Amino acid sequence: MNVQEQIKNIVEENSVMLFMKGSPDFPQCGFSGRLVQILQACGAQFASADVLSDDQIRQGIKDFSNWPTIPQLYINGEF
Repeated sequence: MNVQEQIKNIVEENSVMLFMKGSPDFPQCGFSGRLVQILQACGAQFASADVLSDDQIRQGIKDFSNWPTIPQLYINGEF
């Protein structure tokens, strides 16, 4: 399975999926941290992936969405 298929599966398996720098407990950028705060304030259940821990996912998510920046939030498969 290539990285694009892997990302597609992750997005499809999680109704709210956040690709971020760091983790919800320890965000590594202000934008990722703010997005976690917003989701938590809304009471949203969400899954997350730390793009800093996997270079293939880090570049792959940018290619998947055709968008150059992170964080990226997917809700019901929509970016």
